[in-house]
Amino acid sequence: MSASTYDAIVIGSGISGGWAAKELCERGLKTLVLERGRNIEHLKDYPTATKNPWDFQHRMQEPLSVLKENPVVSKCYAFGEDTQHFFVKDGEHPYIQEKPFDWIRGYQVGGKSITWGRACQRWSNFEFTAPMRYGYAVDWPIRYDDIAPWYSHVEKFAGICGGKDGLEALPDGEYLPPFEFSCLEAEIQRKISEHYKDRFMVRTRWAHLTKPEPIHIEQGRGQCQARDLCTRGCPFGGYFSSVSSTLPWAKKTGNLTIRPHSVVHSVFYDEQKGKASGVKIIDALTNQSTDYFAKVIFLNAACLNTNLILLNSVSNRFPNGLGNDNGLLGKYLAFQNYRGNVQGTYRGFKDKYIYGRNPTNPIIANYRNLHKQDTDFLGGYLTFVWATRHGSFNSGVPDGIGESYKDSLTEPGPWVAGMYMQGETIPKKENNVRLSKDKKDPWGIPQLITSVGYDDNDEKMVKDFLTQSTEMLRVAGIENITQHDTKQAPGLDIHEMGGCRMGNDPRTSLLNKFNQLHLCRNVFVTDGACMTSTGNQSPSILYMAFAARAANHAADELKKGNL
Repeated sequence: MSASTYDAIVIGSGISGGWAAKELCERGLKTLVLERGRNIEHLKDYPTATKNPWDFQHRMQEPLSVLKENPVVSKCYAFGEDTQHFFVKDGEHPYIQEKPFDWIRGYQVGGKSITWGRACQRWSNFEFTAPMRYGYAVDWPIRYDDIAPWYSHVEKFAGICGGKDGLEALPDGEYLPPFEFSCLEAEIQRKISEHYKDRFMVRTRWAHLTKPEPIHIEQGRGQCQARDLCTRGCPFGGYFSSVSSTLPWAKKTGNLTIRPHSVVHSVFYDEQKGKASGVKIIDALTNQSTDYFAKVIFLNAACLNTNLILLNSVSNRFPNGLGNDNGLLGKYLAFQNYRGNVQGTYRGFKDKYIYGRNPTNPIIANYRNLHKQDTDFLGGYLTFVWATRHGSFNSGVPDGIGESYKDSLTEPGPWVAGMYMQGETIPKKENNVRLSKDKKDPWGIPQLITSVGYDDNDEKMVKDFLTQSTEMLRVAGIENITQHDTKQAPGLDIHEMGGCRMGNDPRTSLLNKFNQLHLCRNVFVTDGACMTSTGNQSPSILYMAFAARAANHAADELKKGNL
């Protein structure tokens, strides 16, 4: 047993798990990270990072057989012949869709931090107070001032580029120089700021090293080369991931142990001591079970898997799942709404082009329902903006092959610009996940049932986004504008949140203000499962801040003898 005992166990090695491990190891805790997928090492395990399109058998397109076998994961924007090794195939970890839900997963050391979108806006107090002000979900147990120092802590280490804009709805952070606007993006910004007094288009906040600081060089990372091949893994370490940053840093302390191929079955509870004592895992290769023990346990398996583990962690004390006396575990799931996008063409700037392959997008801060509810729906949306000029948009390119066809591809087509939404959805009790009573996965663990859908509030938000964004593009001089509602299923946003939400009251929430289970204080949840509401900002940087804050709180409490 002593050989299987650590000070801390972290379940999951992705964005939040990597941060929990780093902070715990730096505080001197012997930490075991359990990852259900294979091992991945920075540089060594990015097999496609420097390949050309013609180096792939199918020119980066998936053959029909792969698409038929993977109707869910093949919908993901990042899934392709060059990246498929970083994604879970549909048949590898089955689940039950009571309503359509596209569960996108990445099982390897580093998790989805290798393939994530990298947008890193801070939440504002508007997001933390909205449930209380507008009467949905429950009140957050913290406010912006509580988490702001931890935003700064993770931003400095991870390396976030962006501008300082002084916006109440989009707080400034510790930023490296931003990527600049293209000429058309600058024109769109100018026209929007002239026409609207409440809409602000700003340079992006993204996890890229535009100008590395000494702390990033010390991590062994280098400047972003604007290749826009991020989802293959970056050999330069130009964007933040667990495998390029937090996990190697934790390893240098001598306190880190990573065990890949470890499918977590459950957390077990010691009824005499009144706290969790360890974790049961199933080896993904041998199907043998092993128990590991620790003083504190962090769940960072990504939202749905964290809910699954807690629901499966049953005992005499907690027959419905660990800490689940109120029966709310797995309920109030939410996600972010990406269904709306608009685009069109621009006549001008024929003498200008783009430089590099900018891996980021400008953003328009949320302008809906801030100080008061000013629409017929709850919540708000962030607007991503893009503008580019490329031969592939040239409608004059002829069909066929040969010299004339190749020559036509060297001539840039018209400028094309567009906007897409990232909208808040409102947590509802009927949006939930639960365990199947009769179907098991390949490791003998109950399959997860997903029952998550859109509602009338979401439909109204999509409609408003399409109307307002079309108007903004028209104001900016964009023509031939088309609107699109993708009707995509929840889950494809890959921003699922909730099920084990934070709150002040144990009767209506599972976690306290430090991400501890109310009823099992040595268990912490700092991935998307902890979210009380979704907000409209990208959530990953908030998970990092939560993980760092909770890990340091855990270390302090251990030192005091409280855990």
